[in-house]
Amino acid sequence: MRPIKTLLATIFLSAGCASDDHTVEVPQSSPAPLPESTMEEPPVSSTAGKGNEGMTTSVPAEDVPARYNALSEFESYVILKKGTERPGVGEYTDMHDPGTYICRQCNAPLYLAKHKFSSNCGWPSFDDEIEGAVQRHLDEDGDRTEITCRNCDGHLGHVFFGERYTAKDTRHCVNSVSMKFIAEGKPLPPVIKLPATE
Repeated sequence: MRPIKTLLATIFLSAGCASDDHTVEVPQSSPAPLPESTMEEPPVSSTAGKGNEGMTTSVPAEDVPARYNALSEFESYVILKKGTERPGVGEYTDMHDPGTYICRQCNAPLYLAKHKFSSNCGWPSFDDEIEGAVQRHLDEDGDRTEITCRNCDGHLGHVFFGERYTAKDTRHCVNSVSMKFIAEGKPLPPVIKLPATE
């Protein structure tokens, strides 16, 4: 009998032929060790393009672009589709605690608590913003002025003038769902900045 550590492989040189002259011994060997690189964490995978469902391509982690904060369906409706929450239901409408209001989508600081005032309009109201934080755009109807986060262009609400609520005569009417409140003394999260796209 042949040793157990060997593997017998029968090679047929002609059809129907199986004589001992054509038997070759193949020594059993241990599988080659995997290269060290395969022992590391696998690279991040991303789903391939349309039409290639289920296929993935490997992308080094450092090449994966930053993403904004995940939004709920309603947050997306307001921030991305320029919707409006119902008056009087927002979590920050009547809040007067000291702190900073930041963009829910990208964490950019927008308003300080000292800018906030009671307007009884049903939404959080501010008579000023942190310098350079907010952009203004004329609405499609040409009547109102929309305000958005300068960093991510997320919809905040509208700005109104001439109502004489405060000495600044300005009211930023902001959806609570467009913001997050960070209490005074707590660290602000880092602002998420996406690379510019051409």
